[in-house]
Amino acid sequence: MKNAIKITFIVGVQLFSTSLFSQQAPMFTNYMVNTLSVNPAYAGSRDALSLTAIHRSQWLDFQGAPMTQNLTLHAPITAKHIGIGMSLSNDKIGVINQSAAFFSFAYKILFKDQSKLALGLSGGINLIQGNLTSLALDDQNDPAFQANIKNKSLGNFGFGLYYSRPKFYTGISVPNLLQNSYDGSGLSNETALAGIERRHLFFIAGALFDLGKNWALKPTTLVKMTEAAPVQLDVTTSFIYNQQFTIGAMYRTGDAVGILIGMNVKPQFYLGYSFDWSFGNRTYTYNAGSHELVLRYDFIQPGRRQVYSPRYF
Repeated sequence: MKNAIKITFIVGVQLFSTSLFSQQAPMFTNYMVNTLSVNPAYAGSRDALSLTAIHRSQWLDFQGAPMTQNLTLHAPITAKHIGIGMSLSNDKIGVINQSAAFFSFAYKILFKDQSKLALGLSGGINLIQGNLTSLALDDQNDPAFQANIKNKSLGNFGFGLYYSRPKFYTGISVPNLLQNSYDGSGLSNETALAGIERRHLFFIAGALFDLGKNWALKPTTLVKMTEAAPVQLDVTTSFIYNQQFTIGAMYRTGDAVGILIGMNVKPQFYLGYSFDWSFGNRTYTYNAGSHELVLRYDFIQPGRRQVYSPRYF
């Protein structure tokens, strides 16, 4: 276990020290249920064909506020060592709409103590559209807003490491290694149309602690690092009752606090909701909070030894 964690941190430090990282990646309060969207090494880790759908409406009552949907599907193949998956997303902010489709491949190394170390690769495409000419500007002659963006496609790839045990996980990843230019003019033009597609480094971790007969505690965290923005830390603590009901609280540095609730309708079927309120919005005028809905279903195949009790990671 110590060697596996050491490998994870060494690779992460090397990535951070050799790469420049503004926050552009969509955020989710239910990040712990949506791991594949940030780490391709998670593919196949639930030992079942696993489907997760999540919708986030951010900063309600604020015109042009972000609205994001993400759908992931992944499963193990060829015994226990290979996992594959895909992530589809749609993110709308103001007049800009970005859709993405990425495919993931993970190879898992199994240890005798029931721990696993997975190495993952992903590749896909981002499709960007922007109705820039619809904006009301102080300077109507600004050349950056004289033409709309029509189906601008940007290919990218990434990789990640994911180490897990039955009651613990940690991982590190860079989902988008290429810093593509949004306007096609190259990386030197950082002022045109929000500049370039920045590289993000993600670190995730979580654990499960038994508190007694019917209760368990699940703390999780996500750290996001990128250039020209503060390091952002999400910390979430959830209590699980009777392996079925979940209630928790979250804190996001410089941004928001919130609550999460969830229920295992069946051992393989999870429904969740979260609400977070942004204290980073200093006007406090147009801030009715952000809402998320999440659904996860693990398809259990008859005759295979897979998920017969709730899985928490």
